[in-house]
Amino acid sequence: MILTLAFDEATFARFNGERRRHFPEALNHIPAHATLFHHLPGDRERAVLETITALARTLPPPDVAVTGLRFIGRGVAYVLDSEPLATFRGRLAKEFAADLTAQDSQGWRPHVTVQNKVAPQVARALHENLEAGFEPFRFTAPALLLWRYLGGPWDRVARIPFGDNA
Repeated sequence: MILTLAFDEATFARFNGERRRHFPEALNHIPAHATLFHHLPGDRERAVLETITALARTLPPPDVAVTGLRFIGRGVAYVLDSEPLATFRGRLAKEFAADLTAQDSQGWRPHVTVQNKVAPQVARALHENLEAGFEPFRFTAPALLLWRYLGGPWDRVARIPFGDNA
């Protein structure tokens, strides 16, 4: 199972619009997202959902800064920064420590990929183009999204609000 950050409507429209424009269409099976965990134990779906929901209740919807762009070799991503969200993710990592893959155990660098799997020169051109007009902005993340991986596309299992609405 995969855990991602939900965006407010305007932020999702911006990121997903750019992803639809710049991500190779044949490979773009999922909407724009910021991944917190790539692999949580799918055989314990109910327990995973209960743990995430209980912790999400303790955090008001976090403020997230979009601070810049990152060239990722064959793509481009927006860089995210949020101390409350990073602390929350750290708490979840402790809860699931025995189940985490190497990818999820290493340092977390939150981002939203809007292009990937293209030639490096295409990615570099987009990075330069987006960076030229970039202005940092902020959004408030209303929730988390829990997904089941289906070998390409994802199936949404739950939307888990932050704070008192969880």
